[in-house]
Formats: sequence, C-alpha cells, structure tokens
Amino acid sequence: MSAVAKVICSVYISITQHKMRGEGTMTDTLHSARAIGATSAMTAEEKKVVLASSFGALLEWYDFYIYAALAVQLGHLFFPKGNETAAFLASLATFGAGFLIRPIGALFFGRLGDMVGRKKTFLVTIILMGVATVGVGLLPTYDQIGIAATYGLVLCRLLQGLALGGEVGGAVTYVAEHSPVNRRGAYTSSLQTTATLGLLSSIIVVFGLKLILSDAQFHDWGWRLPFVLSLLLLVVSVYFRAKLHESPTFQRMKAAGATSKAPVTESFTHAANLKYVVLLFVVAAGLGAIFGTGHFYSMFFLNKTLKVPMDDVQLLIGPALVVVTPLYVFFGWLSDRIGRKPIMAMACLLAAVTIQPIFKGLTHYANPALERFLESTDIVVTARDCNFRLFAEATTECDKITGFLTDLGVQYRSEPAAPGAPTTVKIAGQVVEGFNPDSLRKALVSAGWPSSADLSKINRPAVFGLLFVLVLYLAMVYGPMAAFMVELFPARIRYTSLSFPFHVGAGWVGGMLSFVVTAMNVYSGNPYFGLWYPVIVSGFAFVVAICFVPETRGRPLD
Repeated sequence: MSAVAKVICSVYISITQHKMRGEGTMTDTLHSARAIGATSAMTAEEKKVVLASSFGALLEWYDFYIYAALAVQLGHLFFPKGNETAAFLASLATFGAGFLIRPIGALFFGRLGDMVGRKKTFLVTIILMGVATVGVGLLPTYDQIGIAATYGLVLCRLLQGLALGGEVGGAVTYVAEHSPVNRRGAYTSSLQTTATLGLLSSIIVVFGLKLILSDAQFHDWGWRLPFVLSLLLLVVSVYFRAKLHESPTFQRMKAAGATSKAPVTESFTHAANLKYVVLLFVVAAGLGAIFGTGHFYSMFFLNKTLKVPMDDVQLLIGPALVVVTPLYVFFGWLSDRIGRKPIMAMACLLAAVTIQPIFKGLTHYANPALERFLESTDIVVTARDCNFRLFAEATTECDKITGFLTDLGVQYRSEPAAPGAPTTVKIAGQVVEGFNPDSLRKALVSAGWPSSADLSKINRPAVFGLLFVLVLYLAMVYGPMAAFMVELFPARIRYTSLSFPFHVGAGWVGGMLSFVVTAMNVYSGNPYFGLWYPVIVSGFAFVVAICFVPETRGRPLD
C-alpha cells in the first residue's frame, strides 16, 4: 500500500511543480502591498502547503471512492438477498447518502473554519474520514448480523460524507489564500486533481488485490483490506497536515479582529452574498452531473448493463484518468488567461449535447451484440402488480421480472394486464408466464441476447476515447472551479459560503446520479432513459452560467 502511495505522491509532485513555475504581474495599485506577495513566485513553504494539502485531500478522496470501486460487491454483502437490482440500487443509494450529508458537514466545518481557522479543521476532517473508512472494513456482513450490517454501513458512509463536506471547502480556501493572484487558477487546480487521483488509486488498490487473491478470498475477506489499510494512509496525511501553518489571510483577519462571529447567518441572510450562493449551487450542480456521469455511472453502465467484467472496466477507465489528470492543471492555468466562466460553461454545454450519444457509443463499441439485440427485440411485460421497492425484497412477480430484466441490461416496455390475467413476458414472440429466471434467460438467448460482452469484440481504443471525453468535461469544469468559488466570497465567510452550495449542488446531484439514473431506467425499462437527468442538469447550468454568473478572475481575496 505504501508503494502505491509513494507512486501517486511522486506523480502528483511532478504535475503540480511543472505548473508552479513562473512569475506574474498585477496592475491593481489599490492592492499594491498585497500585489508584491501575490506576484512573486511561490516560496518553498507555499509549495509545501499546496502539496501537503493536496496529498491529504487525495487520501480523503481515496477513502471515499473505495466504496464506489466496491459498490457491486457491497451490494451483495450488506443488503437483503433475492433481488440483485434492488441490492445494487440500495448500495448506490448508500453511496449517495455520503454525498447527501455533505452539506451538513459543510455548514459545521465551514463555520469552524471561518471562526477558529483552516488548519485545525483540516485535521478534524481527515481523522473523521479515516475512522469511518476503517469502520467499513471491520463491519460484519448481512449474513452475520442481518439488517444491523446495513445500518452500520449507512452510518459509516454518513460519517465519511460529513468529513468530506468540511474537507473540500477548507482545502480550496487554504490553497487559494496561499496562491499568487494571477496564478490562482493553476495552483488551486492542482488540488482539483486529487478527486481523480483518489478514484484512480482506489481502482489500483482493488485491482491489485484481485490479482493477488482468488475470487473466493476477495469475496470472503479481501474486500476489507482497502478500507482497513487506509489507516496507514491516514497516519501519513495527519503527519503532513500537522506541519502546516495557518492561512495568511486568516491570520491577518484574526489579528485585525475581523473574523466573523456568525458566518452561517452572514452567508445566507445577506442578499448580496445569497445571490452568489445560488449561482454557485447551479454551477456546482452542472459539475455534479458531469462528475457522477464520468466517474461513476460510466463504470456501472459498462459493468452492469453492458456486462463487461469489472476488471476490464477498470483497465479501460484507469488509463483515461491518468491521461486526463494533467488537464485539470491545464484548464486551471487557462482560466488564469481567459477567465473561469467560458471554460466551465463550455464543459456544461458539451456534456448536455453529447452524454446520450456517448453512452450509446459505449454500447456500440463495448457490446455490439447487445446493441443489435436492443434494436431488434421487443420485450413486453404485462402485469397488474408492479410496485418496485428499493430497500426490500421483491415480492410480486412483476417486481421480480423488471428487476431481473434491468439487471441483465435489456430494455422492455410495460402494459397493464386484464383483471385476473397472469403476469407474462413476451420476448420476440415467445411468451413466458410468471417469474421464471431459467425460462426468461432461454427466451432471451434464443432471441439473440448476449449473456456477457464478447471481450474479443470490444473496441478498446474507441471505448477508451469515449470514457476520456467524459472525464475531459470534468477536467474543464472542475479545474477552474476552486479558484472561481473562492473568488466569489469575502474572506470572513468564505469557507462557509462556498462549502454549502458546492456540496448541495455537486454532492447531491453527483453523488445520487448513479442511483437516480438507474432508478429511472428501471421505471422506464430503457437503459438510456435515465441519462436525460445529467443532460438536463448540465444544460440548465450552461444557461445560468452564460446569463448570470460573473467572471471572477483576478479578484483580490483579502
């Protein structure tokens, strides 16, 4: 594990230091005293601040994403048996619960950061994250303690989300307040790479363990190791953060007695500030739609819908994450030249226009046999008792059938049955009465349904290219985002003001996206229907950004 951390850290250092060279100028003579410090190259101490902050954030993202990498596995281990689709949806909902509580963490830790300091808040959030992550690795499973295992998993996820709610706003505020004004986008975008590097490192760890362990060993106890071993990474990160100094901006505010006594009240009751809170929420929602689609749902879609083995999915998306990582810094650097607004708005527009075609392209290149089947086969479920329930075992035949068909990645349409008529499934002319998995599979196979993706037919360069485009959109919007939201708000309430709308927008939309999209697919019987959700959200964010969002590049932070 330590070797993985060293590799990730060395890669990160090379990325950030490459972008941290050079000097800048500032023409605002009203802030000439601040400009002298802002325009000089970063000192060794400031570079240490950026690196240590970013490494700590990387480890927190790693802890958070380990759950995403093992979502399918955890669905089998911690939720009721009998309906794989319901268990998977419950697992996704639990994953999303960590995002749902993030705004509460944002308010609590944001208030703490604005009142007592950024550094102390850093230490609390990362310790809380580490304890919750190790807790997941130690939990008994559903087979061992029943529903208590489900509650325990949800509790650990909530603690993770609470910690991350305080981490993101604090990290971007801390780094930005150490950055030169005309290089702020480049420096803070270095921090933004940690989300992708955290996901990548979680994939590397899980994939490596699967190579070392047998399937039975990984299922029995190996899945626990990524969670438990994060304790080692926690120790390293706490060591780094304990050596950091408080933000110079906060120190000046504290010395002048200008810190806020009620940052929550100031942030959300003053009309001038509340306007920017709302705008940040909308932009963050667009970010969340792109984030959830590119980082999470694309993996679930390839694995659950297109039946590509998860190991192969990770080998496809892993390189895309590696290639895109330096582009976060590039788009942050570019935002220092042309502004934050045009880059983020363009990302939202491109996502809205291309998400549907990209996922249909993934089907075409990853499982062409399934694409042909979906285009040529009509499946009709005729029933009167459809009542899909998320956290309970399926009880009616219709619920079992629709969950079964969704889990197999096939589309269907529903029709009401006549009173007293049995529940039936019509597949290309063949009629199967009731819920009979063997008969349904036989009918599907005879109609041309592929039970798994043919690995020899996967066009890997094309799939890689499509996945890369999805994460490229995220780099475009997320790279400039840190500088943008820090520049929106005054220093005395900055931590609180940016944290809450960011986590409501990005956290709720992005974290729950896989769940919402999958649930919409089950409801409609169409594997692409749910993708209208991120399309609409990112499109709306583009319109608001173009019409109402101000350009913030160059604003002083004091």
